[in-house]
Amino acid sequence: MAQTPHADPGLVCPLHKADMSEVCHKCPLWVQIRGTNPNTGEAVDDWRCAIAWLPMLLIEGAQQSRQAGAAVESMRNEIVERMDIQMQAGKLLR
Repeated sequence: MAQTPHADPGLVCPLHKADMSEVCHKCPLWVQIRGTNPNTGEAVDDWRCAIAWLPMLLIEGAQQSRQAGAAVESMRNEIVERMDIQMQAGKLLR
């Protein structure tokens, strides 16, 4: 297993009240995220505090929810259109 990297020195962790480079690599909230930044589209492969990742992850979750909602609406519209065609065909056969 690869060793967890240390944070850059200089910033103070608000939870541990110590320099991040001294405490973050031991903290369970120090996590690695790999993926795509929803704001810029660029690749992300970085270690940060889970609390610091929250804004980006919330934006990504909101985007995924919007995309899912749009897909459901599109499917619903397609089904309604096909049902209308079926109903019209049924009226013509009578």
